[in-house]
Amino acid sequence: MATIEVDFEVFKELTVRRESESMTENDVIRLLLGLEGQASKPTAGNEATGGNPWVCKGVAFPHGTEFRATYKGQMYTGLVAEGALVVQGKRFTSPSSAAVSITGNPVNGWRFWECLLPGKKHWKVIAELRN
Repeated sequence: MATIEVDFEVFKELTVRRESESMTENDVIRLLLGLEGQASKPTAGNEATGGNPWVCKGVAFPHGTEFRATYKGQMYTGLVAEGALVVQGKRFTSPSSAAVSITGNPVNGWRFWECLLPGKKHWKVIAELRN
């Protein structure tokens, strides 16, 4: 696949024109150029869940996985969306960086967070999912 460089303003406009999270920047350009069909191929998990999984340390969290943690009596929540953990509107690539954003201190995110996988009924501490 070829790569093209665009400035921030163009990237921002491409992002705004996406009709859904599953629509790629390539799809937007194809639409603007009047090219037929969508050329992007769905990634693993994309068809069933509507988005890309977040993979961290060998653990795949499907799009839509819910996260929660209690810190100093307050409940914090997060959600897996398009390949990242989103907490308080910010995207994170590790559970520990998301936890640190809440605590302000170094913390093991694998022990800090619980998750509820799509279609499941019970929450699990995410450390239990690691090999």
